Amino acid sequence: MHNDDPEQVLAQLRDLHARYTENQLWSWQAELERQRIEVDLALARDHIARTQPLLHAMRRLLIIVQDSKFWKVRNRWFQIKKRLKPDSVGPQPYWVPDVEDTNDHWLRELPYERWMLAHRFRASDRRRLLDAIGIMPARPTFSVIMPVYETPENYLREAIESVLIQVYPDWELCIADDASKQPHVRRVLEEYASRDARVKLFFRTENGHVSATSNDALALATGTFVALLDHDDVLSPDALFENAMLVNRQPDVDVIYSDEDKIDAVGRRSAPYFKPDWAPDSLLSRNYVSHLGVYRRSLIQEVGGFRRGFEGSQDYDLLLRVTERTDRIAHIPRVLYHWRLHSGSTAAVRDQKGYALNAARLALEEAIERRGEPGRVVHDADRSGLYTVRYDIRRPGKVSIIVPTRDHGTDVDLCLSSLFGRSTYQDIEVILIDNGSREPESLRIFEQWQKREAGRVKVVPYDVPFNFSAINNFGAKVSTGTYLLFLNNDTEITTPDWIEAMVEQAQRPSIGAVGAKLLYPDNTVQHAGVIVGLGGVAGHSHKHFPAHATGYFYTLQTVNNFSAVTAACAMIRRDVFDEVGGFDESIAIAFNDVDLCLRILAAGYRNIYLPHVVLYHHESKSRGYENTPEKQARFIGEQQVMHQRWHTDTRPDPYYNINLTLDAENYEIGI
Repeated sequence: MHNDDPEQVLAQLRDLHARYTENQLWSWQAELERQRIEVDLALARDHIARTQPLLHAMRRLLIIVQDSKFWKVRNRWFQIKKRLKPDSVGPQPYWVPDVEDTNDHWLRELPYERWMLAHRFRASDRRRLLDAIGIMPARPTFSVIMPVYETPENYLREAIESVLIQVYPDWELCIADDASKQPHVRRVLEEYASRDARVKLFFRTENGHVSATSNDALALATGTFVALLDHDDVLSPDALFENAMLVNRQPDVDVIYSDEDKIDAVGRRSAPYFKPDWAPDSLLSRNYVSHLGVYRRSLIQEVGGFRRGFEGSQDYDLLLRVTERTDRIAHIPRVLYHWRLHSGSTAAVRDQKGYALNAARLALEEAIERRGEPGRVVHDADRSGLYTVRYDIRRPGKVSIIVPTRDHGTDVDLCLSSLFGRSTYQDIEVILIDNGSREPESLRIFEQWQKREAGRVKVVPYDVPFNFSAINNFGAKVSTGTYLLFLNNDTEITTPDWIEAMVEQAQRPSIGAVGAKLLYPDNTVQHAGVIVGLGGVAGHSHKHFPAHATGYFYTLQTVNNFSAVTAACAMIRRDVFDEVGGFDESIAIAFNDVDLCLRILAAGYRNIYLPHVVLYHHESKSRGYENTPEKQARFIGEQQVMHQRWHTDTRPDPYYNINLTLDAENYEIGI
């Protein structure tokens, strides 16, 4: 309101000056604090660098100690003690490392050892879980099926004992031996069957390989659920309890899987795999579900059990067929399975069993045919066990490539030169949205492209204050394509069939947004899928990793489901884009692509990242950085929108395990 009183005006000016001075002081203090933090970080990095050799030396010492005669005698004593008193509540079985000694401070510096220390199974846990079992509304029986063939005696005993010590008592262990010639196999199996009536045995008279033997074990099963256990691996003591708890929470669940790690001959655990929740497109790249797989028995019977001809990947084939019949699939984010590392195991060497790789490819080829999405399965020759499904394009259509820009003619020239010079997909139109360009050279370049690619490049003026969402929505309205491809003006195409690869996925009824791998000019990763929750809202998977790095359990080099992908390069079918209402124009700058992808997820579609579509990207070149009070205030406001709308600061990302950090983009273990 206008005020003519000079005294009041003067008072208001004094108040404004005081606020300005206070804000300046706050800004100065914040800058000092930032500088102090940078100094502390530098000191911390230096400390880590200096102590790392000591940590490695201590770890080597531990390995030497565990290989010593004393340690082997100790392990043997715990083995004997457990056999003498199998129901006693005592120390862990001898194959589980003893990390009770809290004086081993150096051990805490190794991420997985620190994680195990915090999550170890203790005697008090057994008592607590037994109390919980007593009040469970449902007590499902789990049939643990285990095909056996020439298993070394120590590994066979450890596998069986890992079932015997389960806290949850309602199980049966169904073992089928595939005509082993080693005499210890029958002797050991009959010994355990005589000790516990829940151990059931079947001895084949001729060798039939793992699928036939698994079916023989399955024929012994009477439980509601079937759990798959390899003959040389071990379960954690709470494995079946955790599955029973999940069944009580989700009584209609059909498939359950959990996290896993590796275990060596002396019990050292390593390489934990903290998996995403159900991600069906990730499964088509590799069997990320693997262990511990638990299935409703009636569903396994419905699909015909294990199939001959898929030996080595029989579990993968079973999983593909079962999950075509149900979407009631649950993941337990706990390490419940320890996969044996030894010279003959696939855990030790991924390409140990070549026939398994061929069986996996066959299983995938048959799966996409059954699903009515034919194509070809490409095996990664450099990385065994990884596959890429290249679907036949059955719904071809025009692709509208929407490129917003304000000047930056040189960037646009590079982008369009690479696009038209390298792309093999011809049915395209480029909608260049000119958001108020002023530079004569930029305007000349735009006009030149419109003439050079007449009919395929259209320059459309849209001179409004910068709003990424509004600009792209406008581009979608003036475009005519079946597929919308949102592309930043500072990108450079490197993959000739990039549009075909994206259309292959975007045509599928189940798919929403399709993203690519974006690289910085120094060949490090800028974008490989978006993880919701990183930094409080969202962050880029594997940012700054080398372009050819495998990433966390091959995530960087395989097709994967993500909650979101960046709109710097994203394809969406027009009908999906229209269904969810396009970009939210109230989110002008940051996180609008994440918001769009989350609305696509909420509408029942899946978003997907393609590692074989590669572009270079100069991030934020067009709009600059959040380096003014106005930009920072807007950024904070858009963060709050994401918190309120999607709870990105509290709700876990289903495609990112809760045991992994939210403080970095490198898939470190969260301690």
